[in-house]
Amino acid sequence: MLDRVKAFFKDLPRAGGSIKGDDPRVAAAALMYHVMDADGVRQDAEWDRIKQILAETYQITGRELDDLVKAGEKADQESIDLYAFTSVLNRHLDEEGRIAFIRLMWDVVYADGVLHELEDNTLWRVADLIGVDARERVLARQAAARNAPGAKGTPSNE
Repeated sequence: MLDRVKAFFKDLPRAGGSIKGDDPRVAAAALMYHVMDADGVRQDAEWDRIKQILAETYQITGRELDDLVKAGEKADQESIDLYAFTSVLNRHLDEEGRIAFIRLMWDVVYADGVLHELEDNTLWRVADLIGVDARERVLARQAAARNAPGAKGTPSNE
């Protein structure tokens, strides 16, 4: 799992600098927050998974992690669409990195063991916007579901 996270973020700027709106770390955090919130139910397991992914990736903790998480949450709440975030990721990630990001988002979705149709739809839209084809998106979902004991929910578009 850690190798997958590192592969995703290999080309992104390291933490330590100031957090800005076009920072790919903020874009990634905002999209993870958005998918967590898509079903209208914020589960601690999903929130913890987002923090874990960001902490492991950037080797950050404490205030620095809190600042990144808050910046992602605020960016998502102030955004009118997903394009603001996906366009940032498109500029910073190659194809492998974009696929890895979709895998991480599925990990967030399945952190609570339940796939909601709005989460599924959000992942479909994000994958489409960053150029991850349906096959890769579905394979990533299936892998995340296998890793989530007792996973429930049916994808809406298969």
